[in-house]
Amino acid sequence: MFDRVRTRLAPDTAREPAVGLFVDGPNVFRDEFDVDLDDLRDVTREHGRVGVIRLYLDEHATPGLIQAAEARGFEVIVTSGDVDVKLAVDATALAGDGTIDRLAIASRDTDFKPVLEYAGTVGVETVAIAPGSHGRSDALQNAADDAVTLEP
Repeated sequence: MFDRVRTRLAPDTAREPAVGLFVDGPNVFRDEFDVDLDDLRDVTREHGRVGVIRLYLDEHATPGLIQAAEARGFEVIVTSGDVDVKLAVDATALAGDGTIDRLAIASRDTDFKPVLEYAGTVGVETVAIAPGSHGRSDALQNAADDAVTLEP
């Protein structure tokens, strides 16, 4: 038991950082962006070991998208309320409790700027993923340590 605690407390510089990817489905999966689930997963893997990979959707999401996301390893969260609030609360909680070393948010919504800023204050590196060049949020890019733009 103490070995597990010691391992968690001792810094391991050889350990690949755990990345949490949080995808704002309604803002990312639009016809004008043509975003691929595999591309999102690949971008996350470039930043470290995938620890959490979640797709947030509203009640209007198609069963096909849900099934495709689950088949690719995404945890799908469907909300009847505002997707942004659920995503922001979950991302903030995982950044704050040490579950992830890097936080990646895929969105074009500036509502997530405070989440990226908070993660930075608790030592979590941040990545803003834009669904395309015309879907890029300057506010998210400027708040993040790194920014990625998905191209078709």
